[in-house]
Amino acid sequence: MASLVTNFPLISALAAILFAQVIKVPIRLIVTREFEPGLVFGTGSMPSSHSAAVSALTTAIGISEGVDSISFAIAFVFSIITMFDASGVRREAGEHAIILNQLVRDFQKFIDEATHWHDKAEYEKIAELKTLLGHKPIEVLVGALTGIGIAFLIYPLFT
Repeated sequence: MASLVTNFPLISALAAILFAQVIKVPIRLIVTREFEPGLVFGTGSMPSSHSAAVSALTTAIGISEGVDSISFAIAFVFSIITMFDASGVRREAGEHAIILNQLVRDFQKFIDEATHWHDKAEYEKIAELKTLLGHKPIEVLVGALTGIGIAFLIYPLFT
C-alpha cells in the first residue's frame, strides 16, 4: 500500500484529474459568470481531465523511466487515443445529444398543443441526454498541458 503513495506516475495522474476537475468551476465562473459546482463531478468543459490525466501519466513515466522506455511508449499511445476520443467521438455524441434533446422538446410541444393531454407532467419527466460528453480541441490541449505541468511540478516531491 505504501508503494501506491510513492508511485510518481500514479500520483501525477490523480493530481492532474483532481486539479482539472476543480479548476473547471472557477473557469466557468470567469468565462460565463455561471457558478456550477457540479462541474467537479461531470464530464466535458475546460480543461479536459482525461487529457490532463493521461498526459501527466505519460510525462511522469518519461521523467522517471525515460522517453525510450516501453512504458513511455505504451502510455504515449494510450494518451493519443484518449485525447483523440475526448475531442472526437465523445464530442460528436454530445452534439447528437443536443439535437435529440431539441427534437424531444419539439415533439412534446407538438403533442401538447395538438391534443391538450391532461398528463403533461409525464412528458416533463423525460430525462435529457447528457450533452457535455466530449471536449473541444482547445479543452484537450489545455488538459494535456495541465497534466504535463502537474507532473513536472510534483516530480521534486519524489526525488
